[in-house]
Amino acid sequence: MLCPLLVLGALAFSLAGAMEIQVPDEPVVALFGRDATLHCAFSPEANFSLNDLSLIWQLTDTKRLVHSFSGGKDQLADQGGGYANRTALFYDQLAQGNVSLLLRRVEISDEGSFTCFVRVSDYSSAAVMLQVAAPYSKPNLNLEPNKNLKPGDLVAVTCHASRGYPEATVLWQDNHGSNLTENVTTSQVANEEGLFDVHSVLQVLVEPSSTYSCLVRNPVLQQETHASVTITGQHLAFPAVALWVTVGLAICVLGLLAALAYVCQKKIRQSCEEEEENAGTEEQDEEGEEPKTGGCDVQAVGSRDRGWQLPGTGCKAGRRARAGWIPALSCQGSHQTRSEPLAHVGARDLR
Repeated sequence: MLCPLLVLGALAFSLAGAMEIQVPDEPVVALFGRDATLHCAFSPEANFSLNDLSLIWQLTDTKRLVHSFSGGKDQLADQGGGYANRTALFYDQLAQGNVSLLLRRVEISDEGSFTCFVRVSDYSSAAVMLQVAAPYSKPNLNLEPNKNLKPGDLVAVTCHASRGYPEATVLWQDNHGSNLTENVTTSQVANEEGLFDVHSVLQVLVEPSSTYSCLVRNPVLQQETHASVTITGQHLAFPAVALWVTVGLAICVLGLLAALAYVCQKKIRQSCEEEEENAGTEEQDEEGEEPKTGGCDVQAVGSRDRGWQLPGTGCKAGRRARAGWIPALSCQGSHQTRSEPLAHVGARDLR
């Protein structure tokens, strides 16, 4: 069977152009695990019969057989093991010249170029490019360390996305939308299915209320997924230095306030004592004076008034008093002194 295939391939290349084959110019993008259609068609003549059709789909580089049809039925004896039960034709459309290949459950290994060979009365062929793609999961972001953070600490922001294809483009941005390219380490590892897991780490200095975004972009699907993390107060611990500075300032302020209160209280006490001393000196000066005519001296409890003039008596009620003394009126003549209770002086005489 290999010899006829080689001969068919040689004839196809030698007679290329004798029959027009239509295939897409752009690669066919197939999602991983889904079905894909590799389009190929020709324009049959009016008396075309399926028994006259010979169709071969094979890998362009290795010439590995993917699917074969001739004599009005599939010829899959030499089909590659990786394509068993995964290929089919659109049998109800073969008579109209649609010889497209249906490839089921696309795998990463299916990516590449497929050649469509068609022979009716002439040979012709054309290649179709298959591009496999898989969307990436939404990124998962983590902080390390994620607690007891202080402004200025170095923190690692980790971004992880999985099961995508082909390799992704990873972009970091801050809360201003600026791209962060420094201190970024990105690795992409394929699993057993050929899908990639992306692991990217951004190292930054902690700033309060700062936001970092990780964008994972699939270049084939033009798909972009992103996630953000914000370092807020719940992540930040109050710096120990700032704490001690604050406590020290508070103690200093309290000490200054206490000292100020003590000085003010002392000043007020001294002022009161000086006032009392001045008042006592003035009272002693007045007690030492002797009136030229008879007079009266009224001593009242707690009074510091300058005294009352008693009309028609020539007596003057003094202002000196002491707590606990009984008010009395003392009258002094030219040769004698008499003392009477203050009660004997009428209220009228004191006005």
